[in-house]
Amino acid sequence: MGFSLLETILLYAIPIIFAITLHEAAHGYVAKMFGDSTAFMLGRVTLNPIKHIDPIGTIAVPLGLLVLSKLAGGGGFLFGWAKPVPVNFGNLRNPKADMFWVAAAGPGANLFMALLWALSLKFAGPLDQPGFFAAMAIQGITINVVLMVLNLLPIPPLDGGRIMVSILPNALAYQFAQLERFGFMLVILLMATGMLNIVMNPLVGATLGLIKTVFGL
Repeated sequence: MGFSLLETILLYAIPIIFAITLHEAAHGYVAKMFGDSTAFMLGRVTLNPIKHIDPIGTIAVPLGLLVLSKLAGGGGFLFGWAKPVPVNFGNLRNPKADMFWVAAAGPGANLFMALLWALSLKFAGPLDQPGFFAAMAIQGITINVVLMVLNLLPIPPLDGGRIMVSILPNALAYQFAQLERFGFMLVILLMATGMLNIVMNPLVGATLGLIKTVFGL
């Protein structure tokens, strides 16, 4: 079933807003549980998407890429970001160990949302010709799985990089953390060269396949 440009924007926008909002709020909520109230005091432990939206990274860049993809007949990719939740790891009761749970909370929230979208898809009608809600649920699953896998890559300051710093021995963790200043440049380089797709596609495909199997989709 074909959708208009506005409908296509909504198909992506609603799952993306939920994905980034719960992802960032989860970081702040778990940080508060382990002793750091920085995000809470700044009003970032909330499901209000306005608090997490970056005008450029959350709206302008994904919208521009989506419009270009639609005009080109599909086949493009979406890329964007939200305002990161501030966490003062020094305030955590056990900074190195607790960093693991704070970092893992965001991808964990995305996995939870992917499962909720999959459950919704079970009741959204036939999948051979999906209607609007079914198509949105499909995008919700995919967007959250992609966001989860991307953030779990062991590249600081992505969540996977923070997890690596948490579990590595102190000396190695310190050296690994020094890569953070180059982290986003490395992600952009991997994306520009196509290496990011090579790394992520098998992981995303395997996760989507597992979800389809579990929910019988």
